[in-house]
Amino acid sequence: MLITGSLLRKMRLEAKLTQKRLAELVGVSQAHIAKIESGKVDPRLSTVNKILEVLAKNREKKCRDIMTKGVIFAKPSDSILKVSEIMVRHAISQLPVLNGSKVVGTITEEDIIRKLGSNIAEEKVESIMGPPLPVVSEDTSVSAIRPMLERRPGVLVARGRKIVGIITRSDLLKTIG
Repeated sequence: MLITGSLLRKMRLEAKLTQKRLAELVGVSQAHIAKIESGKVDPRLSTVNKILEVLAKNREKKCRDIMTKGVIFAKPSDSILKVSEIMVRHAISQLPVLNGSKVVGTITEEDIIRKLGSNIAEEKVESIMGPPLPVVSEDTSVSAIRPMLERRPGVLVARGRKIVGIITRSDLLKTIG
């Protein structure tokens, strides 16, 4: 494959980067990127490699691209009956647990099933919830969260300090193909 200025331009546009932003990420001037793309300059191999590395990284899907928005939360004081009804109604297998605006735990179908008994419906979430799901930035690459999802049922996605989404194993499966 021949790497040309026009190919690099096409790749930059696919990665949704401006010449200026690409130049910043590569460590060259915007004018240099413009000259490379127009074919006026024959760049050093190391510069081409840096450009390709940056473009490959920016083409990778980010958490914001696959997350489910509108996260449904439980409160520590919610009854297991209420939480299980929410899970069934929305076809979800876990809920992050919020105390105010702080994530304090996670309640999963597995947690509920493990405690099934005659009085489970009245028990409170706080009595059986597990630890909180990991929280990552919406700019985190999908490949970075794969190992987390091997150990945990989901990952919360934040913009600043606000939880804006959740990614579960099934969301990851949707990225295939």
